[in-house]
Amino acid sequence: MRRLVALDLPPGQAFLEALRRYRDAGDAVLPLDARLPLAARKRLVAVLRPSALVEASGEERAVAGGAPLEAGDALVMATSGTTGTPKGVVLTEDAVRASALATSQRLGVDPARDGWLCCLPVAHVGGLSVILRALELGTRLEVHERFEATAALAAAKRGCTFVSLVPTALRRLGPQGAGAFTRIVLGGTAPPEALPPNVVATYGLTETGSGVVYDGWPLAGVEVKVEAGEVLLRGPMLLRAYRDGSRPLDEEGWFATGDGGELAPDGRLVVHGRLGELVVTGGENVWPVAVEALLEGADGVAEVAVAGVPDPEWGERLVAFVVATPGGRPKLSDLRAVVRAELGPWAAPKELVLVAALPRTALGKVRRRELAALVAPHAGAAPSSGTGQVAG
Repeated sequence: MRRLVALDLPPGQAFLEALRRYRDAGDAVLPLDARLPLAARKRLVAVLRPSALVEASGEERAVAGGAPLEAGDALVMATSGTTGTPKGVVLTEDAVRASALATSQRLGVDPARDGWLCCLPVAHVGGLSVILRALELGTRLEVHERFEATAALAAAKRGCTFVSLVPTALRRLGPQGAGAFTRIVLGGTAPPEALPPNVVATYGLTETGSGVVYDGWPLAGVEVKVEAGEVLLRGPMLLRAYRDGSRPLDEEGWFATGDGGELAPDGRLVVHGRLGELVVTGGENVWPVAVEALLEGADGVAEVAVAGVPDPEWGERLVAFVVATPGGRPKLSDLRAVVRAELGPWAAPKELVLVAALPRTALGKVRRRELAALVAPHAGAAPSSGTGQVAG
């Protein structure tokens, strides 16, 4: 009888061996994020209902109330949403194989020559997919517990030619370090505007089993369309269902992503961001990602995130949350001028809040709701400057 086995193991050799062992035995695997508090991991087990749990000691124990699987199910991945109870995305063996092959084909991976470095969290599809594609093709593989620039560069010298990163890790690696790899697959959040030539910006979700659109173009077998401003995807690597039994694909196999986007005249997909993050200010639609891309390199700005907060005059007003460069003194008037020149006055932030760090998920996505909570919802709409503190 096939089971769903939860792996409560940190990234590394023990995790890799357990993943191989249970998949070879025909079981499906649920990776748990070992960095989460014990209570949070227990909640995930209760919601996603595995039949067994492998603890940090390597010991397996039975879990009461395990839910059945369907033939061909290979993985259950907890979504990385920032609010609510994570869903369990069910991916089949066929979907895992399709993702590994399409990705490797697009990147030109040669198993005899290339190697993968996995240094993203393995409880997220961005990290686990690196392992799965290496196992599928028999490619050299190193699994690190976390990203560290020095360790990543050492792995490159040992033959790891490919790596998946998020923008924060890419910045820490630096341009020279990035050049140590043949190809860097970048995901997790909106990429910086200027990327080294060996970096591929990807778009995908847990439900798509990893990135399925590379530099705006879908992988082989993947179809993309935009309806009413929402990105829809179809392809062999998409999920079968959620763990609760619900099936998000329509009758024709299309998955509504919840992301806003458009197809450029040349057919390339341009993703604007989560539909729920669209800010409507004074009747104008503003995508935070577009504003952030302009402000990222502004004077005195090390990192920036933009969010909308309720406003009695504008409906919502844009607030820029900025981590300043060492000694930097960013000014609201300067930031507004940068945005106004490119996107129009309605897209310029009306408030500046200086923060110590931006709250992010494990894959680098900004938790905008946490930032917006720092600002009084009915403060005056006139441009202002404030300070705040975010742990991190």
